[in-house]
Parts: sequence; C-alpha cells; structure tokens
Amino acid sequence: MPLYNIDKETVLEKISQLQPLNYNQFRWWRRFDTKNKPLHKYSDLLDKIQNGDYEFSHYYWQVKYSELEINEIYDECYPDYTKFNEKNAMNGARRKRLWDDFEKDEKEKMLQIEKDFQLTFKISRTQIKKEIEEFGGTLEELYHYCENQYGKRQKRLETRGRPRKVI
Repeated sequence: MPLYNIDKETVLEKISQLQPLNYNQFRWWRRFDTKNKPLHKYSDLLDKIQNGDYEFSHYYWQVKYSELEINEIYDECYPDYTKFNEKNAMNGARRKRLWDDFEKDEKEKMLQIEKDFQLTFKISRTQIKKEIEEFGGTLEELYHYCENQYGKRQKRLETRGRPRKVI
C-alpha cells in the first residue's frame, strides 16, 4: 500500500512536458523547469497570458514526482521503517522545499495577475479580485471580458522612480 495516492500516468505526462535542469548546489531540490521562459514585466498582458506566464505552477508536478519516488522507496523497504527513513531523507526534504516553492510561486502569480489587470484596464484591485472569484472561464476569456466591460487604459499607470527628462 503506497503512502501517497497518485495517478502515475498523469504525473509522468506532465513531467515530460517540463525541461530537465542540470544539478545546482544552491537549488538541488529543483529538477525541472518550464520550457518557455516568462516574458518581460513590461510585455502586454495578453501576450503574457498566451505565453503561459500565469499557468498553474510546475512545482506541483515536481512534488507529485517526488511522492512517486517516495512510494517506490516505501514499497522497496516496506516492513523495515528505519531503512525507509534512511533512504527517504533526501526525498522528504525535496518534497517539503518544492511545496514551499509551489505556494510562493502561486501567491506571486496571483498578485501579479491582479496588478497587471489593474494596470491594463480601468478597474480597481477590489473589483478585479471580485471578477476573478466570480468568473468561470479561462484567464484569456477574463481578459476579453474585462476589455469589453471596463475598457483599456490609454497608457500604463505611472510608477515610482525618476521622472522623464523634459527637453
């Protein structure tokens, strides 16, 4: 009986869509990354959505992959729990760090979505939070809905920093 109930085929399919990483001593727990890199922060919101910058975090599938490995070690060492604990120490630490990365990544993506929608459309943060919670479609459909409902800004909101030089 495995420790984690996981659909192996789904996890392996999702992992095959990711790009393997070379070993990094500072981020040893990460094994994969997305194939397409995120666009620059000043890129158009629709381009970012179509590029997949706001898609579900790939760290989740890395966690599930490490849980598959933990299940294999558990099946191998079943009656002997001390042997299991010795062999599983690295995978347990990897799983914990990947969960932390997943939660951090998802939180950052949600905050960035709210910020980008606010900068692109004539809408407040509270309104966009409400729209995200109530809207039932994809992010691209939400983009087109907000474009029709609220309208685009003429130019992006000014950010802090040095003002432009007047000639």
